[in-house]
Amino acid sequence: MSSSSKSLRPIVVFDLDGTLIDTAADLVASLNHTIAAADLAPVEADDLNHLVGHGAKVMIERAFSLRGRSISEEEFQPLLERFIDHYKSQMPGQSQSYPGLDGALTRLENAGYLLAVCTNKMEGLARPLLDGLDLTRRFAAITGGDTFEVRKPDAGHLLGTIEKAGGDPKRAVMVGDSRNDILVAQNARIASIAVPFGYSDVPVADLKPDVVIDHFDALTAELIERLLK
Repeated sequence: MSSSSKSLRPIVVFDLDGTLIDTAADLVASLNHTIAAADLAPVEADDLNHLVGHGAKVMIERAFSLRGRSISEEEFQPLLERFIDHYKSQMPGQSQSYPGLDGALTRLENAGYLLAVCTNKMEGLARPLLDGLDLTRRFAAITGGDTFEVRKPDAGHLLGTIEKAGGDPKRAVMVGDSRNDILVAQNARIASIAVPFGYSDVPVADLKPDVVIDHFDALTAELIERLLK
């Protein structure tokens, strides 16, 4: 297939944490390993909705904030490195795909859709996670919060992902679980599908996606086509 014909293919772009993969247990474990070095009390899984969605840097900063502590740039870098080293060494750990994901990806591939990942997780963490779960091969592009000069909810992150995948931004849909995912779709003027089983700190319906699906069994080519009309 030529690059010009490939560019006309529709594309479905997915967030990673809380959308494709349930990563909560491993993120909490690595975050608690990290903040223990600063004598901070561990965070609980219930705190995760307030800590995920902006990447490791913000997770660490928010953990400090939850414990009433500030963090300087000088303190931050070694903690970020500690988080990355621990998290990467454990992959894929307890993280696993959400129910129905494999079937949904296969349905969309068989219907001719390109698939891609657009996450605020650093690309160097996103790729080994997807590798460990044998999912990398499913995606034409995988971009992280450090792939471009901007990241979600900036439209440039989503549009750049679509471009890297060889997809058509006029025939694209974003699937995500949180505010950044719905906002990046709105900012890029792309249809959005929200899943309620991830890490949003508000009900996803309140974010006004085009559609909410409760299970990946509902993610069909027919649904995507309705959104693209």
